[in-house]
Amino acid sequence: MSLLIIIPAFLVTIGILVTVHEFGHYWVARRLGVKVLRFSIGFGKPLWKRVSKDADRVEYVVAALPLGGYVKMLDERECEAGCEIPEHELPRAFNRQVLWKRAAIVFAGPLANFLLAIAVYALTFVLGVDTFRPVVEVRADTPAAIAGFQTGDTLTAINGEPVASWDDLHMLLVEDYLKSPRLEVSVTTREGNNAQRVLDLGDKPMFKDESDFLNKAGLSLWTRGTGISGVLAGSAAEQAGLQAGDKVLSVAGTSPQSVHEFIQIIQKHAGQTLSLQVRRGDNDVSINVTPQSKELDGKTVGSLGANVGAYMTDAARAELAFTQRYGVFEALWRGVVKTKQMSVVTLKLMGRMLTGEVALKNVSGPVTIAQFAGASASIGLGAFLGFLAIVSISLGVLNLLPVPMLDGGHLMYYLIELVKGSPVSAEVEAVGFRIGMALIGCLMVLALYNDFMRLMN
Repeated sequence: MSLLIIIPAFLVTIGILVTVHEFGHYWVARRLGVKVLRFSIGFGKPLWKRVSKDADRVEYVVAALPLGGYVKMLDERECEAGCEIPEHELPRAFNRQVLWKRAAIVFAGPLANFLLAIAVYALTFVLGVDTFRPVVEVRADTPAAIAGFQTGDTLTAINGEPVASWDDLHMLLVEDYLKSPRLEVSVTTREGNNAQRVLDLGDKPMFKDESDFLNKAGLSLWTRGTGISGVLAGSAAEQAGLQAGDKVLSVAGTSPQSVHEFIQIIQKHAGQTLSLQVRRGDNDVSINVTPQSKELDGKTVGSLGANVGAYMTDAARAELAFTQRYGVFEALWRGVVKTKQMSVVTLKLMGRMLTGEVALKNVSGPVTIAQFAGASASIGLGAFLGFLAIVSISLGVLNLLPVPMLDGGHLMYYLIELVKGSPVSAEVEAVGFRIGMALIGCLMVLALYNDFMRLMN
């Protein structure tokens, strides 16, 4: 992907998220009478600065390092040696505010990120979200296959919660799995019958690596098309003349309805010549292929020696693709629900990192964020807005963690102050600051390490 897309998309993403977060602090501080000295997007040398014309003379700054920002308020604790705060301005100092005002100002930053996510999700639902109906393909020897799911099943509910789209399916599966690995799923079969399946994921490490959750469960979108993405040298596929890009129309007179069905047919015909109909470009081509014999789990099965993958057929797209669109109020409510779901899932996944249930390699840094920003922007506005909402929620949740230096750390101090009746001492705050710096530093190192390992792979 071109850096001409990645870099602007990343800067826009970070710029929006930081501005919204810091504006939350700024707006509430001003409403509560606290004097704001500077509103900065970025750190370091100012690239642009404007001073407000009101009596407060607030400095609005865009700085050189875009990875963050801050709101500087009048505060006696931050007054440099020799500086004096005029007596009449002391009541407007942050440190002189009652507890609830300080807490409100601190909490306003993460809250602004959640409100942004709600607004973005609502906007996408008003504009329309292109998605697919939750019709699944099931892989053999997976939890879904063991539970009795069949290719062509339409999932209609998970633990009683209705499933309207493929996006809903993914979110509800993850959300409910984090509550309990045993999921009750309602389906409508290919024949139109209603059925109940119990999907037990208790023995499956769902978050030990970065592979897709649904794929581990054995479910994927039923695209109906089987294609050849690569051919191994000396294989039966190469000898028969199969090529990367070929789309399988039929094998042995049967049109496979999934990749799994195609593979099953090949495996059952070791050493037997099969007739394949494939689409190559705009032409249909007939090919005879004899699968080679190989041992698999103690059995002799047929093998093409080709990489086989799924693609969306025109018929499947016409049947499954649709646009989710709602009126303003319904869209706003769905934005609230989705933001709540994402927030809870994000927080639970962070918690499971501490227990080792979620691999630390899932932590992403600025490089990965930049790549996803560029990828979503290249897809279109809807995809970019969805990405923006996810990152905004992650930023909000991260900042509420009870870690010194973060907003949640300050809120933790205020809770202690509420209980003990007096503020935390400067010595405790200093120790907490050093601990917070160490934790954030380690997190940044881990995130950058994961970023570069992804680039190397």
